[in-house]
Amino acid sequence: MANLIKQASDQLREILLGSMGRLVASGAVPPEPVSDFKIEIPADKSHGDFATNAAMVCAKPFRMAPRAIAEKILGELVLEGTYFDRAEIAGPGFINFFLSPRWFAQVVNTVLEETGTYGRTDTGEGKRVLVEFVSANPTGPMHVGNARGGAIGDCLASLLDWAGYQVEREFYINDAGNQIEKFATSLEVRYLQLYRDGVELPEDAYQGMDIVEHAKAFAAENGDRYVDADAKTRRDALVAYALPKNIEGLKRDLGKYRIQYDTWFRESTLHADGSVMEIVRKLRDSGYTYEQDGATWFKATEFGADKDFVLVRSNGIPTYVVPDIAYHYNKLVTRGFDKAIDVLGADHHGYVPRLKAALTALGVDASKLDVVLMQMVFVMRNGQVAKLSKRSGKAITLVTLLEEIPIDAARFFFNLREANSHFEFDLDLAVEKSSQNPVYYVQYAHARICSLLRNLAEEGIQPTELTGELMQQFTQPQEIELIRYIAMLPQEIDTAAKHYDPSRITKYTVELATLFHKFYDACTVKNAEPQLRAARLALCAATRQALANALTMLKITCPEKM
Repeated sequence: MANLIKQASDQLREILLGSMGRLVASGAVPPEPVSDFKIEIPADKSHGDFATNAAMVCAKPFRMAPRAIAEKILGELVLEGTYFDRAEIAGPGFINFFLSPRWFAQVVNTVLEETGTYGRTDTGEGKRVLVEFVSANPTGPMHVGNARGGAIGDCLASLLDWAGYQVEREFYINDAGNQIEKFATSLEVRYLQLYRDGVELPEDAYQGMDIVEHAKAFAAENGDRYVDADAKTRRDALVAYALPKNIEGLKRDLGKYRIQYDTWFRESTLHADGSVMEIVRKLRDSGYTYEQDGATWFKATEFGADKDFVLVRSNGIPTYVVPDIAYHYNKLVTRGFDKAIDVLGADHHGYVPRLKAALTALGVDASKLDVVLMQMVFVMRNGQVAKLSKRSGKAITLVTLLEEIPIDAARFFFNLREANSHFEFDLDLAVEKSSQNPVYYVQYAHARICSLLRNLAEEGIQPTELTGELMQQFTQPQEIELIRYIAMLPQEIDTAAKHYDPSRITKYTVELATLFHKFYDACTVKNAEPQLRAARLALCAATRQALANALTMLKITCPEKM
């Protein structure tokens, strides 16, 4: 699991510290401690592959002009046997370093050696992370927001896995509380309407045709035997019939979307085993509650929340937030995850600090809970917001969306922007087979390389190890720039994992495809001289592998022909 950008940066730090150590030992500079210096990758590659401000931060302790210090540092540099070829001073004292052909050759060879694992890092040190996402109410179909949450959450989990974390995916089934009561009411009314006149559906009930279909199917199996039953028996029977079917539907539809969960966690289990009321007891015993108007309130403001909130209503029923507190306590304490990550809609903005306040009061490190707040998605067709599926004429849900566009496009498009930004999903672009469609553009680059490798293999020409001698064949800037960017994949994975941002990986694939197309248009492979052809073919194979690994991480197919 080589990260050659990091290895070069770490090596450069040692080179610089060694140089400064020799300066101190010789008396050329005073033995004063220096501030930590930065090593960065310049945007303009004419300024080197890496640059440092080491001489600048030494100006005060060494009581010397930065440029003079830079000259002394350069005088003591030992670059022999390192990844670096040369260094030069820029401006008032920055030092720019240029990588050697050996490093570039090692990048290509590392990709070809590590193949399907290239890009993986051990940054996460095997820490256990639970990613909970979608968690749609099992009372109806999943909407387009769930489609975005599914793509973001699943790709985030993959990203963290590639960054060295031990990751589990979880769906939280809200099978208790008000929404289930509303579900029961809706089913009950639709069932009774089949046998009685004048039964009205409340305005706040679920209005969808899925409820009608459940009621009809229930009646087909049971007839009118529940019409005259007591309301609880009737409602329980209807929910027991319809809810498992909805949950199976969620599993089926998310499976089609290439999402497989490790755990489907039921809220009802927290009520059944007493976990919900145990949370209230713990907070009460700790002195963090008070009674007002017959209700039990939590002193959330003592823990940074904007206001206190009710835990238990005056009728003795806990509010919706208590099971949520119990659920997160279960994640972080009972099951002992090092980190819990929730992917939620932006409407949960005020909910998060209240949840963290309760966890803190319970003695849990609330920093172990991170929440990715996801903004709205607008589905566009012909430049207008699309309300209905073109094919079915129904409201656009996850299912109807996947009837209209490829799964690859859905997963890729929903990860084109950071979760906290509004996103317009262009249905027309998603099905377009052109370079304007980013997923098609990236997949085409992969297929183009596969075709090249296949054609040359038929002539008995295979990619070989890229030696330093072969590396000397590279003289075009497109070749070097492509290798540099291939080397960035492990770094991009670590950065994307740190910021919980899978969109960095989609952007990486688009840029890598762009750099490959530029290289391929400027540098012939098939008709090059044998040594240069061998070097370029190795670079093509490494590019294909980096593209394939990034796409595989996102669970997007890598076609070999298009």
